[in-house]
Amino acid sequence: MKSILTTGILLACAMFASAQNPRLVAHRGASHKAPENTISSFKLAWEENADGIEGDFYLTTDGEVVCFHDKDLKRIAGIDRKIKEMSWKELSTVDVGAWKSADYQGEKMPRLADVLDVLKPGKLFYLEIKDGPEIVAPIAKILAEKKADPKQVIFIAFDADVVRECRKQLPQFQAHWLSSLKGADEPAKANEYLQQLEKTGAQGFQFDWHAPVSAEWLKAIKGKGYTLTSWTVDNVDDARRMIGCGVDFITTNRPGELRKELSNPG
Repeated sequence: MKSILTTGILLACAMFASAQNPRLVAHRGASHKAPENTISSFKLAWEENADGIEGDFYLTTDGEVVCFHDKDLKRIAGIDRKIKEMSWKELSTVDVGAWKSADYQGEKMPRLADVLDVLKPGKLFYLEIKDGPEIVAPIAKILAEKKADPKQVIFIAFDADVVRECRKQLPQFQAHWLSSLKGADEPAKANEYLQQLEKTGAQGFQFDWHAPVSAEWLKAIKGKGYTLTSWTVDNVDDARRMIGCGVDFITTNRPGELRKELSNPG
């Protein structure tokens, strides 16, 4: 059950609702149907007309940048080993599709270069960095080799040091700071989040849609020139509330279905 505070905040957002649909970013690809962070999930996102994709990346022991969310392989492949402690040669043989469906058995973990190869013209790519600042230089090298368009690729990270390093090494690309905004219903804590955001040098802010903040608080951030993105929103009513809060993008596991639902009068 939602708290009275949270319910009030969501209702306040709804008061600002806009008829215009937001741009939808496929969370780990269209991961409602396809296995997350795979080429299949990213291709399905394009089939569902997503405006962008989001993927997670780690650095391997031999310097490769791989697309995977968890720190280890236990949930996806049943292997008790950490990604950062494995080489690309080892990871390239792991089946990361069978856990989702027999239809995806044999699906392999993609590298950053592989994801860039399926990025569609005019679409966005939220590149979430799960590692520390040491991964930024290898990412920069791959982006240069692939001649990635700075207008398409946006770095996102929870680690403020990573965001700052992205801004330092790759100033031509945007970098957004991620936060769950825990405890932001307390004025002092909410102000602390604002100060942290400013210190990162980020151009955008991405937050958990459950966060206990008001529409006014979010609109104030947007008013300072930050791009706003809420994650991960799969319910149409929740998406409409986020639109009312002024977000520019909504990250979702089901971009195609959510877009259809948003196009229908609620």
